[in-house]
Amino acid sequence: MGAAVVLGIESSCDETGAGLVREGRLLGHALASSMDEHARFGGVVPEIAARAHLQSFTPVVRQALDRAGLRMSDIGAVAVTTGPGLSGALQVGLAGAKTLAYSLGVPLYGVHHLAGHVAADALEHGPLPDPCVVLIVSGGHTSLLLVRDLARDPIVHLGDTLDDAAGECFDKVARVFGLPYPGGPAVDRAARDGDPRAVRFPRALTGPGDDPYAFSFSGVKTAAARWAEGHRLRGEEVPVADGAASLQEAVADVLTRKAVAACREFGVGTLVVVGGVAANSRVRSLAERRCAAAGITLRVPPRGLCTDNGAMIAAVGDLLVRAGAEPAPLEVSVDPSAPLEYASLTPLAQTPARGAVRAA
Repeated sequence: MGAAVVLGIESSCDETGAGLVREGRLLGHALASSMDEHARFGGVVPEIAARAHLQSFTPVVRQALDRAGLRMSDIGAVAVTTGPGLSGALQVGLAGAKTLAYSLGVPLYGVHHLAGHVAADALEHGPLPDPCVVLIVSGGHTSLLLVRDLARDPIVHLGDTLDDAAGECFDKVARVFGLPYPGGPAVDRAARDGDPRAVRFPRALTGPGDDPYAFSFSGVKTAAARWAEGHRLRGEEVPVADGAASLQEAVADVLTRKAVAACREFGVGTLVVVGGVAANSRVRSLAERRCAAAGITLRVPPRGLCTDNGAMIAAVGDLLVRAGAEPAPLEVSVDPSAPLEYASLTPLAQTPARGAVRAA
């Protein structure tokens, strides 16, 4: 009997993703986004996201199967994001994944969303080196991790953001600059015509005595907003291209500087950069230059696998199946604020305490 085909389901935010992976190879995946529906609000609206997942779940799974040339009966296991993310959105994905798993009679695996981002790189470049340093940069998370066996070992946090994540910083400053949502890609586009040396925005936590691997982007966000407001108060047009390029340079500088320093301190020869902000052109180019200078191998997934997708969740599920991990219990639920400790995430549904009064 061949290795199991793992179906991965992702629904933590505004993308509904389905992917199919077998023995580390991506067979097919599909994605539906409700981003356009959120754009007029300047950010993700949880109720809109959950409703979009309900509408997209079945078509996305069918499209992924079609692209892989597979049938529903070929699925040997189902993996689903159980956290972190928007509660309602996670619940939709989990309900659909449970239905598929139980109707097909196959095991179900709960997956931590951020572990999915880590595993996404393996779909492009093969198994992750043991150990490797991983820099996760997204709209909600910025972390430096020491990763060994992703399916078996605990994930070691070297440093995390103390306030805004890098992607969150881009989104908020983009709004002040008058750029469209989502802010990250808009900043990247605007920066192409700007001078990254035009404004010296602050680089937080990079001085002597600072935590070498912690991040803080609240200060640069505030500085960029004040810079733009200062131009407007003087009746001047905001030089958005220069501001975007300078902001991007400040964020990329801190991210890559700390990541390369972590590789050096821990004697790790590979840096893996993942998450939505890994698609940023300056983050990628500066990481390439600094890793090359330090003799460090850099691995970054293709842009299509940097943002949220079902393939990355299937990749973790595939690793868990091959590692012989225990499937999720029937009462598995979601944890919208789950810390990243292991790739597998199987929070249990809360049951009312004995004697508790139920609402009529």
